[in-house]
Amino acid sequence: MKRVVVISTSLRRGSNSDMLADKFVKGAKAAGNEVEKISLVGKNIQFCKGCLGCQKLGRCVIDDDVNNIMAKVLQADVICWATPIYYYEMSGQMKTLIDRMNAMYELDYQFRDVYLLTTAAEDEEETPKRAVMGLTGWIDCYPKSRLAGTLFCGGVNDAREIEGNAKLQEAFELGKTI
Repeated sequence: MKRVVVISTSLRRGSNSDMLADKFVKGAKAAGNEVEKISLVGKNIQFCKGCLGCQKLGRCVIDDDVNNIMAKVLQADVICWATPIYYYEMSGQMKTLIDRMNAMYELDYQFRDVYLLTTAAEDEEETPKRAVMGLTGWIDCYPKSRLAGTLFCGGVNDAREIEGNAKLQEAFELGKTI
């Protein structure tokens, strides 16, 4: 059994990427894992100030929701990020959270496998590539970890367009592989 943390970065409840996250959660639970989903909806996540105080303290100096999220990420065996693609990149709130988790750089971490689930209005193969590159930059800071899998669902622009999409089943199956 692995501890899995799924971070849904869309700020819209029931969004397409959030639905992918839910299916991944169900698959990971079906495989016998302990799973926690963290939604960024309603979370207070401020921008990084670049003060590097986190490198001395092992936590961010800003008192918001990031330190609690970071503590869960550090203890997880598997991390799954779910994000909508905006202008061919991960959501701003995902990037802000990644920046703020800079405090983890010097800390011991458990996660080895990282997954990325993405949705976008565009359906071209290159649509998620910048988001994958951005997440890979974060993963590179944690040499014991790797990008274990990605799933892209393109051609969905409005809420719930993903319902009935085969990518939901793929997210479930991907979750089961953990």
